[in-house]
Amino acid sequence: MEVIVLELSDLTTKEVLLKPLHTMKVSPGMSSASAGPSGWAWRPVVRSDLLARGFHSCNMVQGNLLIFGGLKSPETQEPPLGDVVAFDPALQAVRTIAPDEGYRRSHHEAVVLADRFLCVVGGWDGSRRVSDVCGFDAEHRRWERWSAGPSNQAPVGLSSHTCTKLSDHEARVVGREGGLRTQRRYASIFTLHLNPAAKTYWYEEEESRTASRAGHSAMLLPEGSSARKSSGYKLMVFGGRDSADFDVAGRWGKSKINADSTHAPGLTEQLSRLVSTEKGSGEGPKGLRHQSCTVVGPFAVIFGGETLGKGRDAVCNDLYVHDTRSLPAKWFRFPSSNRAQKRIGHRTCLWNDKLYLVGGFGADGKTPCPEIYSLEISA
Repeated sequence: MEVIVLELSDLTTKEVLLKPLHTMKVSPGMSSASAGPSGWAWRPVVRSDLLARGFHSCNMVQGNLLIFGGLKSPETQEPPLGDVVAFDPALQAVRTIAPDEGYRRSHHEAVVLADRFLCVVGGWDGSRRVSDVCGFDAEHRRWERWSAGPSNQAPVGLSSHTCTKLSDHEARVVGREGGLRTQRRYASIFTLHLNPAAKTYWYEEEESRTASRAGHSAMLLPEGSSARKSSGYKLMVFGGRDSADFDVAGRWGKSKINADSTHAPGLTEQLSRLVSTEKGSGEGPKGLRHQSCTVVGPFAVIFGGETLGKGRDAVCNDLYVHDTRSLPAKWFRFPSSNRAQKRIGHRTCLWNDKLYLVGGFGADGKTPCPEIYSLEISA
């Protein structure tokens, strides 16, 4: 197997981001939203046809949200997208920074190394599930190929899995692997070793496994509470199956984790006020898949997704907050009455004290949404 790296120079320069722009800022007259009875809402930020996609990845690299791959329609037989789109939050500008050159993915995952390499792990390439890795390098403007190490224990194929960064050289991959016609009844756990300098990678399969999951979420959370100093971290996995059960997919000491952390004191305080109100019920997500999940300080914020029930109206627009400040941790559910903001296959990304919602499919599960929103909390 091989790893492909796509590279781009200086994403922060105005020359790269300003021309040509394919974007439209949201004006006061455009479907703006104010925090409703539940104390929260998604506020529209920018709209662009370049964002109309689902099952893509969205990561912050050098001060820009990079949106890679995905699908224009979940029903089409066309291959996944292979372009890279950048959103500059400071300029509120969207543009294509790398065209489709044949490296296409959907239902993949991505981690950022050294604020330079966007490493895309596994996914659907239009004909099969793959376990190789694509990367986006912010120092050079070319694709590069990486090679798998000799001890590589690669999964058969991955899609709708999770990949959680542990350091600039390691990530933890959890998901139900399988080929075109078969998938395993359990989810394997892999440590993915990445060496950007040598352009190599290799998987190491762990002895432990989790329940079979696809379209799930993974939360890297500190162990302990505010009253007791954290002794380390644990990776909690939930969703992707018709159950509310959690699995622990790894534990590490504090010295072993060097993951990115975004300082968001304002949003953390807002979430603290939100969960202290009586507007949310003490419910956790059950039977949910293809939702978004972002860790904000001691909280994990989960939005949208699809219920695994047989009902027709399966796409959700509930906001869940997982509060780890006490033991045991608490769940809060904040429903929304705004049907237009139902989402599946979307992404949320934290930057500069704001949580952004990017793309996804709407209430019918078929129509791609060409907007970026930010979370507004009024509690």
